Amino acid sequence: MVGDIAKDFTLNDQNGVAFNSYSNLNRKILLVFYPGDNTPVCTKQLTDYQIHRELFEKLDIIIIGVSTDSEKSHFDFVKKCSLGFPLLADVDKDAIKKYNAVNLFGGVKRKVVLISEDRKILYEKEVMPFRYQTSKQLVRLFENIE
Repeated sequence: MVGDIAKDFTLNDQNGVAFNSYSNLNRKILLVFYPGDNTPVCTKQLTDYQIHRELFEKLDIIIIGVSTDSEKSHFDFVKKCSLGFPLLADVDKDAIKKYNAVNLFGGVKRKVVLISEDRKILYEKEVMPFRYQTSKQLVRLFENIE
């Protein structure tokens, strides 16, 4: 919940490199939980975030994608979509469970969580599986968040 201390986790990215959430809080982290690589809405969402990545960077926010797909799947997806941010392979749903991003069917909810440098959750929202918050919508919201 907003105001709570974010839960720490370590997962491998698309290159097999361990990413620890607390070790990367030299700026804000936007966790983007999404159902799966190469699906129409997820592809559109993550491509939108890539295209407008500089808007997030101006607010000192890094984007981190999280799904249950494998490192190999993420590697191929990053290459295909020219993504410039890491996708974390949460095959055991460690972070997904910690952030209540498991749907009724055991899959991944479409959800974003903004974490501050001092480990507080500044924003979180889940949306319907076939929708997502655009970069511009999120940036407008985040401009007013301390």
